[in-house]
Amino acid sequence: MSTIDVNNLLAQMRQLSAQVRPAETALKAAPAATADFGALLKQSIASVGGSQQQAGQMAASFERGDPGANLGRTMVAIQKADLSLRAMTEVRNKLVDAYKDIMNMPV
Repeated sequence: MSTIDVNNLLAQMRQLSAQVRPAETALKAAPAATADFGALLKQSIASVGGSQQQAGQMAASFERGDPGANLGRTMVAIQKADLSLRAMTEVRNKLVDAYKDIMNMPV
């Protein structure tokens, strides 16, 4: 097993963090541009699915031992995919709870 260079790993994590920040700014501006909740929900689900696929591909590439595979980036992609899936699950739970509350309201 190879030794992991901590400084190199930290530098890669900082680089990935810097790449994510512009994407976060774009996501904050997107809901104001689209007023359709259904389209926003579909886009979010597609984004979660894409991150899951990307993480799976990176993990498979690392497991195969491909020369371009990077452990740090693979782990970050897996964690991002896991976090986005958990967030989507919580949103779904809140939507179901809101639906149940509305259905139980007296008319």
